[in-house]
Amino acid sequence: MNLGQSLFTARKNCGLTQEETAAKLGVSRQTISKWETDETLPDIRQAKSLAVLYHLSLDELIDFDADVTEIRQVIQNTSQETQEKIDWTQLWGEKYPVLTTYQQQVDIPAYAARLQELLQDLECAYGYSPMDAMLVLKDILGHVWNNRS
Repeated sequence: MNLGQSLFTARKNCGLTQEETAAKLGVSRQTISKWETDETLPDIRQAKSLAVLYHLSLDELIDFDADVTEIRQVIQNTSQETQEKIDWTQLWGEKYPVLTTYQQQVDIPAYAARLQELLQDLECAYGYSPMDAMLVLKDILGHVWNNRS
């Protein structure tokens, strides 16, 4: 996605018109249009002001990915009650079928016991809540996965 498209999408996601954006930044609507069509570029101060206005970091604005932003918004706007109603295994299993079949193949109690020890270690050593310990363990597993040779 080019910068102009990023600016357009970020503005739309904030529910602003070109006129409203221009007024907040002290520029003309035509200037906003030119930025969004890649005719011209905002200077660094204007880009920083746009990032603040659109609730993004400057890096996020420059590398704006509408899909990632939309996913982030869905996650932030999903209540705990709704999250508890979702069968995440089934949902992710549509993309990764192993999630719906491994229970018949894997010795779950053996792995569960080892993972429970790791969770308790995190809770005791760092004072994490059970949820925080699970999230930390999940993140560590993600790092191990990403750093495999």
